[in-house]
Amino acid sequence: MTASSTSSDPSSPSASATAPEALAAEPSAPVAFPQDRTCPYHPPAAYDPLRATRPLARITLFDGRPAWLVTGHAAARALLADPRLSSDRTRPGFPVATARFGSPRRRRTALLGVDDPEHHTQRRMLAPSFTLRRAAALRPGIRRVVDGRLDAMIAQGPPADLVAAFALPVPSMVICSLLGVPYADHEFFEEQSRRLLRGPSVEDTLDARDRLDEYLGGLIDRKRTGPCGDGVLDDLVRERLREGGVDRDELVALAVILLIAGHETTANMISLGTYTLLRHPDRLAELRGDPALVPAAVEELLRMLSIADGLLRLATEDVEVAGTVIRAGEGVLFATSVVNRDDTVYADPDALDLHRPARHHVAFGFGVHQCLGQNLARAELEIALQTLFARLPGLRLAIPADRIPFKPGDTIQGMLELPVTW
Repeated sequence: MTASSTSSDPSSPSASATAPEALAAEPSAPVAFPQDRTCPYHPPAAYDPLRATRPLARITLFDGRPAWLVTGHAAARALLADPRLSSDRTRPGFPVATARFGSPRRRRTALLGVDDPEHHTQRRMLAPSFTLRRAAALRPGIRRVVDGRLDAMIAQGPPADLVAAFALPVPSMVICSLLGVPYADHEFFEEQSRRLLRGPSVEDTLDARDRLDEYLGGLIDRKRTGPCGDGVLDDLVRERLREGGVDRDELVALAVILLIAGHETTANMISLGTYTLLRHPDRLAELRGDPALVPAAVEELLRMLSIADGLLRLATEDVEVAGTVIRAGEGVLFATSVVNRDDTVYADPDALDLHRPARHHVAFGFGVHQCLGQNLARAELEIALQTLFARLPGLRLAIPADRIPFKPGDTIQGMLELPVTW
């Protein structure tokens, strides 16, 4: 069974995940990357041998191309901060993790897929909208959104699909309000995001990007010629586009990445975080008994779930790390799910420990490309999870855990559906 069909019993890692004999030797052949998880909140069982070969291992990508996989915590933080590793996906030889992203790229990916100085310029434009202070100011609005979605779900009555009823609409509504995108169009852009990230073919992926570009380009054009609101895109149109500080294509590219990242990642964390807590009833009871644990619980879930597994880079020069030389032109990937289970940093790393000092995980990346929206994501996760379990004390899975589908390993990790009752 694959991760995209059903889950196995996820109460603990597979037996091979902690068996000493599984970790005793380097795998005889490079591990294929990426692979599906057998439990939605643990790394793929096939990655178990990589723990013994930290901080680096050789892997093969879908097309047979070899690459480096970073699995050690210290090495990951050092390399993610190293300017000799490029994020520019237009560079020849840049690693590709899945077939649908293997076609020639029509456009550059803003923020995530560019290097300095272009990256620095883009990030500086957006940074004021994603500060800790701005996230704190947004909390009352986030609470209203969360309560509103729970009101609707409760009124409809159990059972419910928590993904469709709560986990997806909450961050979609929040990011739409922040950016100045009409939430009335959410079904369209959520579907295009799904096709872009999980489409079955290259054509599907490219078509989804075309549709998002067309939609957001039209929205920006209307803001450019008409009155502006108070969203981030409105500010950028008023202060940058009209003054010539940014061109239309670059602003469209920024809007695409902000809209997709702003709802996809947080939606997956809400659904998978809920599932994980329901599968750990003792930890959930602990959290319910002490709401002050919520921020720490969110950090631990970010560490443990590592939904954005497989960050991509290309070495532009030779780079030595831990006695190994990564040669210029070689692809480098970061298994965040394995990095965040490094037992030299985290005691009993496969356990969910709400008292763990886990803030230095790499779930949001590290270095100059560290997630711009992490303050907003933390605020949404804290409010969504705390309110969900406070208002629905009897929340539980509506069907057996092994029948609940979750996402395959070649995309952002999370639940496809999460049937719950209360």
